[in-house]
Amino acid sequence: YDVSAAPNLISDPYLAADRLWPLLGRPRDELINLLTQDVPYVLLARGVPMVVGETIMGWGFSGITVEPSPHRFYPEGSLAAHALGFVNAAGQGFYGVEGFYNDLLEGEEGVLHGERDPWGEIIPIGESQWQPPREGRSLVLTLDRTIQFMVEQELAAAVERYQAQSGTIIVMDPNTGAILATASYPTYNPNTFYEVEDEHLFTDPASGDHYEPGSVFKIITLAAGLDTGIITPDTPFFDSGSIEVGGRVIQNWDRRGHGNVTMTDVLVLSLNTGAAHVSTSLGAERFYAYVRRFGFGLKTEVELAGEVPGTVRVPGDPNWHESDLGTNAFGQGLAVTPLQMIAAVSAVANHGLLPRPYMVAQIIDQERVIATRPYLRQAISPQTAEELTEMMVAVVERGARLAAVPGYRIAGKTGTSQMPIPGGYDPNSTIASFVGFAPADDPQFIVLVKIVKPTTSPWGAEVAAPVFKRIAEQLFLMMGVPPDNLRQQAMAE
Repeated sequence: YDVSAAPNLISDPYLAADRLWPLLGRPRDELINLLTQDVPYVLLARGVPMVVGETIMGWGFSGITVEPSPHRFYPEGSLAAHALGFVNAAGQGFYGVEGFYNDLLEGEEGVLHGERDPWGEIIPIGESQWQPPREGRSLVLTLDRTIQFMVEQELAAAVERYQAQSGTIIVMDPNTGAILATASYPTYNPNTFYEVEDEHLFTDPASGDHYEPGSVFKIITLAAGLDTGIITPDTPFFDSGSIEVGGRVIQNWDRRGHGNVTMTDVLVLSLNTGAAHVSTSLGAERFYAYVRRFGFGLKTEVELAGEVPGTVRVPGDPNWHESDLGTNAFGQGLAVTPLQMIAAVSAVANHGLLPRPYMVAQIIDQERVIATRPYLRQAISPQTAEELTEMMVAVVERGARLAAVPGYRIAGKTGTSQMPIPGGYDPNSTIASFVGFAPADDPQFIVLVKIVKPTTSPWGAEVAAPVFKRIAEQLFLMMGVPPDNLRQQAMAE
């Protein structure tokens, strides 16, 4: 509540000050000074607790006014803070959904239109029309509270377990783009946003920060190769351990050559040389056409304030170099948001259809309910998506075994990316990531895990993959997804 006074209507300002100062927390002398002024209005206190406001109203003091002062309250505290954003004391929304839909949520004040005198006042006998106030709309989000809580718990535990700087996890329905959970750590409480010292904490890392994705991006490179027909999952490749592109020598993460391998092996073993071979075989025009087709370098148009498009250099840009064609193939030298990355891999899970991620399931406008219709577009063919899914299953079964959940076929890929610094890359810092969907033949969810600067291990396979497993195990239970053999048996019957 806001408490104000009309001093010229108060018969005994000293008695009023004696009653008010203990509740308002202001010195008695200060209140007496305000209440004895010859003015029609003074503000005594703003935003006092409800019990204080109702107590003062109960006194019935003439000249003392207590008015409700509505403000946004977040009953779940810090839960989904980055996705929600916050509303300040002036009623303005910032960041997240609050910032994106601020105009829609705050409504409109009533306005009296009509003839006015020279002082701007409505002429009483003139023509006038009253436009009544309009309530703000209500939003129903796609977030699942139970999944959101679980993901935030797992993320905080992972950051502590791997002694990392920060992290982000997104859970999405790959068939529609509905975001079921999105969490970043460290986080904040939107009820006390004004206590945050570093404003960068308000930015949602899922959509407002970009990073070099590393080997997870090999999914995109091989998708382009499969879709154009220049490779198949069994296409042979001799890995000597290095390949030169644009004058730059590219090596594998383990600095080894693996001899005769297939394209499936390239993904399982996460060979930089194999990915660069595919991108150079495609050529710059086709490679970057697929990068754009998957949505990189463009905003996803999710309903979150502050989304960034990432960074993709292409031929013709002043800072593009021929060697980028090789390094971009394994996720180096370009920047994406976690939301872009999970949406792109969702196309593999969803028969080649790329979904637009969305946060709002319904907009309620008084009696009218407007439901969000998923938006999908073809990024790759269904056949390419099916072949690539099997290759990603091989990654989990033969490589990233720490992501595997017994009884379920999971398609996934690890990533370990270096962090750029002036003059090159930080030799001591990485971003460990994993993206995967399940069940592989009928995906019910897709999860992206990104852990920044883990110190116990730099590798996505050792840091992010186990986090994915813990989350997937719980999602199978929460979403009622039976093991593959029981599900297939039920389908056969």
